[in-house]
Amino acid sequence: MHFRKVEREDYVLHKGGGGDYLLFLLAGRLKVVDLTEDGREIGLSFLSPGDYFGELSIIDGLPRSASVIATEPALVALLPSTQAVSLIYSHALVAERVMKRLAQKIRSASSHRAILAIPNAHQRVFALLAQLIKTAPGGLAVIDNMPTQQEIAIMANTSRETVSRALQVLIQNGVVEKDLRRLIVRKPEQLKAMILDTDKNGA
Repeated sequence: MHFRKVEREDYVLHKGGGGDYLLFLLAGRLKVVDLTEDGREIGLSFLSPGDYFGELSIIDGLPRSASVIATEPALVALLPSTQAVSLIYSHALVAERVMKRLAQKIRSASSHRAILAIPNAHQRVFALLAQLIKTAPGGLAVIDNMPTQQEIAIMANTSRETVSRALQVLIQNGVVEKDLRRLIVRKPEQLKAMILDTDKNGA
């Protein structure tokens, strides 16, 4: 393996590039993005330390299916494809974990497509936030390393201003509370209800 440091907005992978490496994120944060036919960036997911990526091209030998960009300074480890293939196909436990990871990605992609199909922009933002919730010790619902408003806008296919307004609605209703780089979700059930209630969310 060898290591690569990247700065904010640096490309780690380019869509259509060769699958020469399996990559591991050791520090920092990355976003996975695709481009529409008219050149607009659509956010697909975020990667945190401990995540690996690029396995699709390792398995099928086809070009990269998406681009990966650093959202902050990051450290990435790269394992050459020959060694990665040997690792996956020679160890049943590794193969099982890769398959489970791919299944999780398919489910996540399906959920994201469903979010993008929601016609109301505020609802798309609410649904995206609900998807990012994790349970912290003590049962507190939180979104750690909160994406920027621009990142949320890209993933929800809307404007940063709309994301700002949607967050204000949640804050004013006591549904969420800002806490440095994380968002505390005080009323998870109300957030879920607001995803379905078009009358109170605006356009």
